[in-house]
Amino acid sequence: MTEPAQPVSCRQTWKLTLAYDGTDFSGWQIQPGELTVQGELQAALGRVTGERPLPQGSGRTDAGVHALGQVASFELQANIPPENLQRALNRTLPPAIRVIESRTMQGSFHARHSTVSKTYEYRVYRGAVCPPFLARYVHACAWPMDVGALERSAHMFLGEHDFLSFSATDPDLASREVSSSMELHQAPTVSAELAPGPIGKHGAIRTIYASTWECCQSRDGDQLIYRVRGNGFLHHMVRNLVGTMLDVGRGYMDMGRIPEILAARSRAIAGPTAPAQGLFLHSVEYGDCEGLTTPV
Repeated sequence: MTEPAQPVSCRQTWKLTLAYDGTDFSGWQIQPGELTVQGELQAALGRVTGERPLPQGSGRTDAGVHALGQVASFELQANIPPENLQRALNRTLPPAIRVIESRTMQGSFHARHSTVSKTYEYRVYRGAVCPPFLARYVHACAWPMDVGALERSAHMFLGEHDFLSFSATDPDLASREVSSSMELHQAPTVSAELAPGPIGKHGAIRTIYASTWECCQSRDGDQLIYRVRGNGFLHHMVRNLVGTMLDVGRGYMDMGRIPEILAARSRAIAGPTAPAQGLFLHSVEYGDCEGLTTPV
């Protein structure tokens, strides 16, 4: 007598939205011997489900950079309700990482390659003495500042530009590209054609949809908040934009040099890199992909 065929289990694509305090992590991406957000999430998935997929992030935040809405995707064979996975992960993840939302998606969804736009936020503390409980999350900058110049300089980055002058001069660029290649090999459902190309004549072109500074007042002191939304960002790009604009606001640089800096495609003539702790990955948008949920 022939035994009935066993049902074939299928793998389900998942989307997690994460918030984390990046202070004590060596960034998002797994690195040997280092504490990373990606590594902690992979280990937590292993403890909860018995599987260890490598979560693909919407972007690789650097050491000390925080997230309010990082997105990760991966595949699981385990059949578990989304709310149960969220609850179980939050019980085993370090307190500095929290799963804000857990959803199942159609198989074509990928946290990085499906991205339509991202929004980053940079926080500058303006008081004379930064409170210790804020120091991990702001750049303390008490120098006199022309806020109007900041706002006008932010508007000069709107639209499509070649932002090579605001990209990191990366001594480890080769290793980052190798890591990207490894991630692609661990995500076989994604075509290699979607892999980001090297920074070059066309690779540094990005479109900025919104670029604004806002003054915020609270009992803890005044802050300047920079928010920028675009279709993509180069390594250190937001921090280099902020460092350049702060030089304009302090009177160290003429705002009229910004078009020249963009045209030069040279990191050496732009402003300094703002410290990591003031930067937050605020949110990631996926357009029509947001509706591609599937039942568990």
